[in-house]
Amino acid sequence: MLGAACAELAEKGYPGLSVENVAERAGVHKTTVYRRWATVDALVADALDSSRDTEWSAPDTGSVEGDLIAVADEVATTFADPVRRAVPEAVVAAALHSDRARQAKRDFYAARHAQAAVVVTRAVQRGELPADTDAVELVRLACAPLYYRVFITGEPVDRAAAERSARAALAAARAGLLRA
Repeated sequence: MLGAACAELAEKGYPGLSVENVAERAGVHKTTVYRRWATVDALVADALDSSRDTEWSAPDTGSVEGDLIAVADEVATTFADPVRRAVPEAVVAAALHSDRARQAKRDFYAARHAQAAVVVTRAVQRGELPADTDAVELVRLACAPLYYRVFITGEPVDRAAAERSARAALAAARAGLLRA
């Protein structure tokens, strides 16, 4: 059912998500869905929780610059694709209306940032960054301008924006501004 919820989110977005449609897509009666999830927000939150544990490998290009650009470019690529962007947009919309969805979103991004922080840990080990660099904060800073464009200004994101964002964050880290 969580897969059906994600598919519905991708197809119809948060405003079009309904328990009835999820049940139909999953091939179950709607009462089956309601027994487990009393609200659409709870369903979205559990779908996000389940996706938090999916396999995701941090890039390893051999340099911190390449790795951070790859992380940021993945964000840009996701939001440049109308189909792929529907689920994260729906999650953000749900989080605006539901404490449970907001916590699930926070947990998802905390886990993803921790996974991505390995690129910074490797860079510190290679001597590319100061030893006291806050790895999670560097990952956040590399991606934050992209999310700002998508969710605040509605501007498009692309590879150039991802590169600029990653390089700016890297410059701050190299200057010692992201100390843990």
